[in-house]
Amino acid sequence: MPQMIPHPPVVLCLSGHDPTGGAGIQADIETVSRFGCHPCSVVTALTVQDTHNVRKVLPQPAGDFLEQARSLLRDVPVAAVKIGLLGSAAIAHAVRELIETVEGLPVVLDPILAAGGGTSLANRDLIEALKQTLIPRTTVLTPNSPEARKLAGKEDPADCARDLLALGCPNVLLTGTHENGAEVINRLYRASGTISYRWPRLPESYHGSGCTLASAVAALLALGKDVESAASEAQDFTWQALNGGFRPGSGQWLPNRFYPGT
Repeated sequence: MPQMIPHPPVVLCLSGHDPTGGAGIQADIETVSRFGCHPCSVVTALTVQDTHNVRKVLPQPAGDFLEQARSLLRDVPVAAVKIGLLGSAAIAHAVRELIETVEGLPVVLDPILAAGGGTSLANRDLIEALKQTLIPRTTVLTPNSPEARKLAGKEDPADCARDLLALGCPNVLLTGTHENGAEVINRLYRASGTISYRWPRLPESYHGSGCTLASAVAALLALGKDVESAASEAQDFTWQALNGGFRPGSGQWLPNRFYPGT
């Protein structure tokens, strides 16, 4: 008989499709694969976008999304779930139904509320769905500071993080790329305290950094890392991918997730 080789941990990626390949489901697939895990993916929405901005979001019908994801989960055991762009409150509720069937697995949520070019990607109903149905079921939330402010309705990032923890998410990794300063300061907020991370600020504007970070955290959790180790290693990977980034169009730079330094 042929020898059975153990398969790598499976990360279920629930994200939108970005035609540029810089963000979305392709960012998830590249990142998860780079860590030696196997990505399984269900697309939440199509998008019309380039390296400058998102022009339109085309969410999947929630029923079709659930049918695809449930069929997959009946067959393939997963070790972690990564959630990105949702596109509609209906998809958010569908994702909540889905992760209730895999209770106990680590869930990483990147609450994508706006495109780098400024286009809003979440209306009030979707924001409320995130707060009421998904954030309480999330293991690690990875908002940037503008997303944290929209979710919490406060200005100070630390106040925002405390409110997000109060919703039931035990770990908020809040990134500071949108703040000023020569360094980017990211912070992991937990009930037990706060850990700060400092990174040299890179000179360009990047598309897909948040997707890369969240997917890296999910992959590392799937590999059995604890949250603190996963957060630290994922940030290092993301910074290296951005440092080796490239500009295929005339807009933002894209992370190079296969850069030799990653």
